[in-house]
Amino acid sequence: MKVKLFDAHLHIIDPRFPLVQNQGYLPDFFSVEDYLKSTASIEVLGGVVVSGSFQGFDQSYLVDALEKLGPNFVGVAQIPPDADEEELIFLNEVGVRAVRFNLFRTGTESISRLEKMANQVWDLFKWHSELYVDPKELRSLKSLIKTLPMVSIDHLGMSTDALDSVLELVDAGAKVKATGFGRVDLDVLGAMREIHLVDQNALMAGTDLPSTRAKRKFSIDDLNLIADNFGEDAELILYKNAQIFYRLQVR
Repeated sequence: MKVKLFDAHLHIIDPRFPLVQNQGYLPDFFSVEDYLKSTASIEVLGGVVVSGSFQGFDQSYLVDALEKLGPNFVGVAQIPPDADEEELIFLNEVGVRAVRFNLFRTGTESISRLEKMANQVWDLFKWHSELYVDPKELRSLKSLIKTLPMVSIDHLGMSTDALDSVLELVDAGAKVKATGFGRVDLDVLGAMREIHLVDQNALMAGTDLPSTRAKRKFSIDDLNLIADNFGEDAELILYKNAQIFYRLQVR
């Protein structure tokens, strides 16, 4: 039987749309068709297309990807500080449900506008904020993150050093993406168990495809790790928590 998944974190990298180097890096292309082929062994109920640092503030690829993938998929956009309300309304209409702050790749520039932007999009559309944070910086950012309306943290917080801060933020209401197992520096199963113990609605699984810059690419074993170790709660992590968080119908 195929594992059911609402894919809480995936990237589409389409050469028809603008890409920008980040720290000298440009990823290989990964189209909607590539994604569907890569997940053919999974029962994908829907998912979340997340803008990467290499896409800058381009939204055209995201609009196209969401149209192709259909209504069970939503988007996470990187928003420029001068974005006007009309642009945000359009993005909301096409399925964007969150704003991403890539603090791991862009640093202080994103931190300086985090609070204002996070509150603006929450007030307008109830978009939450998604944070890709350098684990060395998470402890110092905890107080700020706790003031934000709603947040999720990428890739289990990335390292063992960040886990205490992640658990504290989960206790304060944050969600955590159980994604990118091939890029993290921690005991994945142990971290998930600790997070789940604090809040059974916190963890949201995903493929992180195409696993850009990861030491190891996504494997179906990553999902089986969840399915085999969390009993009846596995369905919360694999699809129910994320469907609720992204405001899509729970199956």
